[in-house]
Amino acid sequence: MTPKHLGQHSALPATPEEAVLDYVPNPRAGTDYLVRFAAPEFTSLCPITGAPDFAHLVIDYVPGDTIVESKSLKLFLGAFRNHGAFHEDCTVGIGQRLFDEMKPKWLRIGGYWYPRGGIPIDVFWQSGSPPEGVWVPAQDVPGYRGRG
Repeated sequence: MTPKHLGQHSALPATPEEAVLDYVPNPRAGTDYLVRFAAPEFTSLCPITGAPDFAHLVIDYVPGDTIVESKSLKLFLGAFRNHGAFHEDCTVGIGQRLFDEMKPKWLRIGGYWYPRGGIPIDVFWQSGSPPEGVWVPAQDVPGYRGRG
């Protein structure tokens, strides 16, 4: 589990599929705790028009044997910048890839997409119920103007 990106010069992958996510041993294996990543400037492209789409992503997970290395996650998320996909595909695909590769005890992702055409689309996915006793705070992404 030697990280490929940490401490190295790493170019932004051309596509999410080319991105290599690094995982390192969980330093607190045996203890259930929550890890949160927030990416308030996530960008992808509309697969039909090619227009940019922007989102605030919040990824919460309870680690198993490994944790995701943050630089590799940043590069993976950055690889969506020129990737055409619907909001649902981006959000759920990110969550499923992290879950399938990292094998956490639990993972959820909230994709809070900024309005384009006047309609914000929020997409949520989780792997199941969180482990009992783990504090899972609300994601608390501010609502959009006009949204209650």
